[in-house]
Amino acid sequence: MIALRLDEIAAAVNGELRGGDPSTVVSGSVQTDSRLVEQGSIFFALPGETTDGALFAPAAAEAGAALVIAERELADVAAPQIVVSDGVQALASLAREVVSRVRAHGRMRVAAVTGSNGKTSTKNMLRAILSAEGPTVAPQGSFNNHVGAPISMLRIDDDTRFLVVEMGASGAGEIARLVSIAQPDIGVVLKVGLAHVGEFGGIDAVERAKSEMVTDLAPSAVAVLNADDPRVARMAERTPARVRTFGLEPGARLWADGVESGAEGTRFTLHRGDETLPVRLRILGEHHVYNALAALSVADELGVPLDRAITALEGLERAERWRMERLDPGTGWIVINDAYNASPDSTAAALKSLAHLTREEGRSVAVLGEMAELGEYAGEEHDRIGLLAVRLNIKQLIVVGERARRIHVAAGLEGSWDGESRYVADPDDAYDVVQGLLRPGDVVLVKSSKSAGLRFLGDRLGGIAE
Repeated sequence: MIALRLDEIAAAVNGELRGGDPSTVVSGSVQTDSRLVEQGSIFFALPGETTDGALFAPAAAEAGAALVIAERELADVAAPQIVVSDGVQALASLAREVVSRVRAHGRMRVAAVTGSNGKTSTKNMLRAILSAEGPTVAPQGSFNNHVGAPISMLRIDDDTRFLVVEMGASGAGEIARLVSIAQPDIGVVLKVGLAHVGEFGGIDAVERAKSEMVTDLAPSAVAVLNADDPRVARMAERTPARVRTFGLEPGARLWADGVESGAEGTRFTLHRGDETLPVRLRILGEHHVYNALAALSVADELGVPLDRAITALEGLERAERWRMERLDPGTGWIVINDAYNASPDSTAAALKSLAHLTREEGRSVAVLGEMAELGEYAGEEHDRIGLLAVRLNIKQLIVVGERARRIHVAAGLEGSWDGESRYVADPDDAYDVVQGLLRPGDVVLVKSSKSAGLRFLGDRLGGIAE
C-alpha cells in the first residue's frame, strides 16, 4: 500500500485513532487474515459468519501489525487501533482513498472485469499481458467480492501502472459499490448467465446486476461488451462510456473465427479491421476464446500492440488452478480438473470441450458434482446437463453426491443405459470407480462447484498428492 500517516488513514475510514502517534507512517500490506500479517501490515478485524476477526487482533499485533482497524476498541492489542462503525465499509473507504491518490498522479489505468463466467480467467490473461508492459496489480485467485476486491486494490503503490479488478456479486448493488471505489477506465462484461442465479432471484436480476459495471462509468471511460450475448450487448444503451465489442462475428471490433480446440490448447484467428493474427492458446476449451478476446480488447484499448499481447497470452499454461487444468498422471490418460466453480453455462462448455478433446482411440469420462447457488433453477439445470452429456455422446458419466443426482437420472431418461451413467455418494467412491475403469487414451473431466469438493478428487486422479 502507499505510505499514509495514521491520522490520514483515520480520516479516510471515518474512524477514531486510539493509541500511537498520528504522524506515524504506515505502508505495509492490508490483511483480514491474521496468519498473513507481517511486519508493518494493517489488520482489519472484520466480523465473519463463523468467527470474529477481533479475536485474532492480538495475534496480528504480535506478528508485526502496525495498525488494527476494528469495530470496537480491543484490549490486549499491542498496536495502535482505529475504531470504526463498519469494518467492511472502512475497508472500502481506505481502498477508495488509496486508488484516488494513485490515480491523481495520472499514470495508473484501471480495468475491471465482471460476468457470470470467465472473470478469473480473463483477469489472469490481463495480468499476463499488462505485466509485460509495466508494474501491474491484479488479484490472486478469485478475490472479487466486497472484501477481496478492496484488499486487492490496496496492493497498489505509486509505481503501479495497471490495476486489474475482478468484480463478482451475489446481489444488486455490489458491483456498483466496487465500481465506485475503483473508478475503472475500462469496464468489461463477459456474459450474463445462471451462475448464482438463486441468490439474485432470476436471470433478469443477474443482467441488471452485471450492468452495474457500465452504468456508472465516466463518459471518458470505455465499456467492453460481448457482442454475442444479447443481454450484454444491450448494455451499450445503459452506459455513458464509449463502447467497443468483441465476439465471433465480423460486426465486433475484435472478432475471431477458425476456432479449433484440442488436447494441446485452443487456436483461432483474430481480426481487427483488415488485420488478421493467429492466436494459439495453451489453455483448454473453446469458451476461453471469448475471455481472450476480452483481454485483447482491453490491451488494444490501453495501447498494447496486439502482437505483444498475443505473445503474452500464448505463454499462459492454464487459466487458473482448478480451471480447465490439464493434468497428466503418466498413465496414458489425461485429467481436466475444472472443479473450482460450476454454473450451467460453464459446465456445458466444459462438456463440449471434453467431447472435442477426446480422440477416437480414447473415451470421454465426465465426473460431475453439484452446481451450487441455482435456487429454484437447480432441478431443471441439473437435468439439462444430464441430457447434454448423453447428446454429446460422453462415454462414461459419474455423478457425485445427492445434490447432483438429477444429472444421473436425466441421463438415464435420455437414453444412457448399461452403466454409462453411474451415481456415487462421495468423492472417495468416485475415485475408486474412475480408477477402476480408466485406460490409456481416455480423457477425464472433473467438474463441480467448489462446495462439492471435487477439485481434490481431480488432483488425486491427476497424480497430484494431497
